[in-house]
Amino acid sequence: MSAVEQPAVAHLDELHGLPVHDFTGSQDPLPAAGTVAWRLSLDAYAEDADDAAGETDGPDAYGKLWQRFLTAVDPAGVRALVVGSWGDAAAEDSREAVRLLVEARGQLTGLLAVFVGDLAPEEAALSWIGQCDMTPLLTAYPQLQELGIRGGADLVLAPVRHGHLRTLAIESAGLPAGVVRALGASDLPALEYLELWLGVPECGGNTAVADLAPLLAGERLPALRHLGLRNSADQDAIAGALAEAPIVARLTSLDLSLGTLGDEGAAALLAGQPLTHLSWLDLHHHFLGDKAAQAVRDALEPAGVEVDLDDAMEAGAGEPRYVAVEE
Repeated sequence: MSAVEQPAVAHLDELHGLPVHDFTGSQDPLPAAGTVAWRLSLDAYAEDADDAAGETDGPDAYGKLWQRFLTAVDPAGVRALVVGSWGDAAAEDSREAVRLLVEARGQLTGLLAVFVGDLAPEEAALSWIGQCDMTPLLTAYPQLQELGIRGGADLVLAPVRHGHLRTLAIESAGLPAGVVRALGASDLPALEYLELWLGVPECGGNTAVADLAPLLAGERLPALRHLGLRNSADQDAIAGALAEAPIVARLTSLDLSLGTLGDEGAAALLAGQPLTHLSWLDLHHHFLGDKAAQAVRDALEPAGVEVDLDDAMEAGAGEPRYVAVEE
């Protein structure tokens, strides 16, 4: 799962190196179970399933789609699953979809990657996507290597130990501080890629820089090589914390894009520990002036660091800076 390019939120086209394939129940023949990332979405099901009449409405609609999938595809061969639309995103959270996944752990014995909430803006704004407690999903699949979550509303996570998770990405217009604190208290020895969209207070993004401290210390993340703290309304303060954070020395890439980074944050990064060991630094969608942007380039690019300073934003006099995705 790589850094998300603009537009910032879009349907996945691959997961775990596999192309995303919509399961509609009407395709013959189906791809081999382990050759695609299976996307289960009521929207795609309703559009394409010729024999799904009456199965795409009602409280058990996603459950019916799920059972058709487990019957049609060899579940033991499935490597990657994408949870798309499970109903009305404004009224229903992901609880039922996650419950079905957890209950199928004895069948989905080869599952390595899951993405929950693959909804595009035309289906639901990012802030509308209601999630749930993802702890049972992680404990049900101890071999899981990749987990992606889109939407932070009602998202819950308890501290866990997971020995195989390599990639974790949470895209949110407002990430609850409790999730960040739980990650900081979790033991994730295999995690190499961590991406968190922190969002804005108006959408529940109440994470303070202090909540990030255990993650930035890095003691429980010995394998981490990429850190993304994106889409934050407090990007300057985060940059200041990263300037002295122990985790940074181990990273090969750092992503502070989509947020409100300005001259103060850029200056803090350059005044802190060296960043010349990075292969790339992503700052796109920023509020740096020309001089500050050039200072970043001059400090890092001669050392071979690829710096993304695209999408320079401007806030008028007296106007607040804004994140890329805040609703």
